[in-house]
Amino acid sequence: MTKSTRRTKVSNAVIRSLPRFPFAIAAATASLAFAGYVQPARAVDAAPKAVAAKSTNADDSIRPFKAHVPQAQLNDLRKRIAATRWPDKEIVNDDSQGVQTTQVRELVRYWGTKYDWRKAEAQLNALPQFVTKIDGVDIHFIHVRSRNPNALPVILTHGWPGSIFEFVNTIGPLTDPEKYGGKAEDAFDVIIPSIPGYGFSGRPKELGWNPDRTARAWDVLMKRLGYTHYVSQGGDHGSVISDALARQAPAGLRAIHLNMPATVPGGLMKSILAGDPAPTELTPAERDAYQSLSTFFGRNAAYGAMMVTRPQTIGYSLSDSPSGLAAWTYEKIAQWSDSDGVPERVLTRDAILNDITLYWLTNTGASSSRFYWENNNNNFSAEAQKTRDIKVPVAITVFPHEIYRAPETWSKQAYPSLYYYNQVSKGGHFAAWEQPQLFAEELRAAFKTVR
Repeated sequence: MTKSTRRTKVSNAVIRSLPRFPFAIAAATASLAFAGYVQPARAVDAAPKAVAAKSTNADDSIRPFKAHVPQAQLNDLRKRIAATRWPDKEIVNDDSQGVQTTQVRELVRYWGTKYDWRKAEAQLNALPQFVTKIDGVDIHFIHVRSRNPNALPVILTHGWPGSIFEFVNTIGPLTDPEKYGGKAEDAFDVIIPSIPGYGFSGRPKELGWNPDRTARAWDVLMKRLGYTHYVSQGGDHGSVISDALARQAPAGLRAIHLNMPATVPGGLMKSILAGDPAPTELTPAERDAYQSLSTFFGRNAAYGAMMVTRPQTIGYSLSDSPSGLAAWTYEKIAQWSDSDGVPERVLTRDAILNDITLYWLTNTGASSSRFYWENNNNNFSAEAQKTRDIKVPVAITVFPHEIYRAPETWSKQAYPSLYYYNQVSKGGHFAAWEQPQLFAEELRAAFKTVR
């Protein structure tokens, strides 16, 4: 389907003046014992102008980080995979009963026989990684500075079932745009944190790590790194956290960019959740969005209901069974990527397993699920996300295989400070992961006027 390209324009002067679905997205997780995953880093792959990690207060320190999983854990993973007890095959010829046995068995067979986590570790350890404690929780992040001294700092936030791996291939196009078809003035400094409870970040030991608290932590992180201004980008959890950050409007936040915005009007969301037919007065784009969300909530959202109501219960399976974790995660990557249900068409099998293995080795199946329990909100509803309270400039890119394609009409209504809206021709829910070059081009265009 050909997609039109539309941009909502606001003058530079205006821009500069702008200083449930019951399953949601939130930020919850407990302090990770790094001893099992980390070896002290004697030397960091220093980027130009790296910020010195000096502090008289230990809680404000920024510590170099290198990932290293003990071999015993990798051996245990392979043993567990080999001992998988498989269910009988589905009795339909499609995925209407869930992700198909053939796909999962092949993925897990490869995982247990050919996949090499050490390559993923090397990929991460080739990047400058750090850990700093914010509000009592260790925050792990990648921080790559551009050679351009005027680069715009951007904080990129992943979602579930994603991770920092979603953004690794965007770092080059964002920090060194000239090498990837851009201009020197398009450069970004890139900061990629792991949400608390995900990856190598700590797992909160107290309640309250929701999107608002995570957003406040992100602002602390950016200022701790020495930045006086920055922009924020996110999809999935990252969209919700970026919305929260924009509502808080901390000094220095110039704009946000979203690829899963909360644009659905409150009344329509109630109708969607009730299973009502689409109202006749909707435009074609609005009707498509309505139908996509009706299908999502009616047929494909049970995973979220489980995590938002019983994250600990599903956590036992995700922590004990590699094959269970793989199926739980792979299904959503297959459904939400622009791949006709075969994500290996847009992501390599190794890339998919890097993400799944990170969840396994850090044992964050339960803690990442608790993020949903903490949020407990509808992430597509403009009313639930209080988008009209946002005064910070907002940019939106619509990727065609997102859970729903946000119409421009709803986007303008939801975000009064919307200054950029564009529909692109390929990509899905995992926009940066699936289409890193296109994603980088969108960020260059979206943030050009707020530099």
